[in-house]
Amino acid sequence: MSSKPMIPLARLRDLFTPAGPPTPLFGHSPRRFVRRLPYAVAIVAVAILLPVTAMFLGEGYHLNADLALVFALFQVLPLLFAVRRPLAAWAVAFTAHTVCAAVLLSVPLHPAHPWPSNPTSQPWPWTPMAIIGMLLLLFAVGLRERNRTLIAVWTLTGAVSLVFQRVAPERSNGSWVALFVIGGVLLVIGGLLRARAATQRALAEQETISEAERARRTLLEERARIARELHDVVAHHMSVITVQADSAPYRVEGLPDAAREEFASIAATARESLTEMRRLLGVLRNEDTAGAPGGSERAPQPGAERIPQLVEATVRAGVPVELSLSELPALPQTVDLSAYRIVQEALANVVRHAPGAATRVSVAADPDGTGLTVLVVNAAPEEDTPPLETGGTGHGLVGMRERVRLVGGTLDTGPLPEGGFRVAARLPLSTEEEPPTV
Repeated sequence: MSSKPMIPLARLRDLFTPAGPPTPLFGHSPRRFVRRLPYAVAIVAVAILLPVTAMFLGEGYHLNADLALVFALFQVLPLLFAVRRPLAAWAVAFTAHTVCAAVLLSVPLHPAHPWPSNPTSQPWPWTPMAIIGMLLLLFAVGLRERNRTLIAVWTLTGAVSLVFQRVAPERSNGSWVALFVIGGVLLVIGGLLRARAATQRALAEQETISEAERARRTLLEERARIARELHDVVAHHMSVITVQADSAPYRVEGLPDAAREEFASIAATARESLTEMRRLLGVLRNEDTAGAPGGSERAPQPGAERIPQLVEATVRAGVPVELSLSELPALPQTVDLSAYRIVQEALANVVRHAPGAATRVSVAADPDGTGLTVLVVNAAPEEDTPPLETGGTGHGLVGMRERVRLVGGTLDTGPLPEGGFRVAARLPLSTEEEPPTV
């Protein structure tokens, strides 16, 4: 029985609870001017309304000067903290305006005296300054609070105005209707602006999340592609181990039984490893290529010796390419494949984003034979040649970084000062892992 009266109180408290943290109005705007605008409006409004309100209440409504100053302070100063807490500022100012209107009822009527000596000729229950201040506060409330709170604020403003109208109709000149109507319009405008800003922030957050997901998916796709390609490289070595281990007892005479058993164990382990790799490859392959016999997934992996074919195909696409390919030593298969893929992706980027730009490709081994340098540099494209693509998914650079990381190399990419783009990769020829430094 005692809990039933608490339900309306709880709903009322919820209606007049601020919707969020006390962040400044327009605080999410990227422009500094917009973020500072609410503070400037509040300061200017207080500087104008505070002295005018105090003077008008004293001279126009014949209130005591000290009382007029107190009412002016409580009615106007809330505008300063309305930038962060508009609902609380409106509550303080509206209470002060309501008390002031009630106090003005005690001012005696002098119908024979014209304005300004007759207080009844002034707007009541809300003074002109009160209407201006409350309109500013209502707009601020509309920018921050929920729709049900806006309705409650608007309804309370109209209800109090109607009560004063019924109490002393002879004092009212109908100015409260302007506050009620214009205030409602400002609440609606503020609510629409708030909803629009919230929608824009939600879209921006979703775009950020989508971009992060796209980058993550790009990275995973490229790693899966590298894993599929490395299957061929590792499978070749495992096959060689299997054949050598199986044929060792026939090629080498006089092997003890223990050695024969060891070679048989090595061959069995190698075959088991190949089986597990094929199972893993079945997971990594795309559905459209996993069951396609004779597809590109089963073709031999290319290497640096096929880079001239890449250059010829790029030249046929309308990009002048100069190739410098020195005599290369025997490359590890992972380095050989990575060098080819880096040149392939770099030339594809030139065709897509800088068609017709002069390009130079250089693949050379270090003089000391410790590394391989791959360099692809393109000049700025012709001004009258639009790019085939204005944006990209980032697969190219992600793939390059993953391949360079795979072999323990370094990658340097970026635009050139005079225009164009440069891709420089150094791939170590030694695939052995270095011991960790302490």
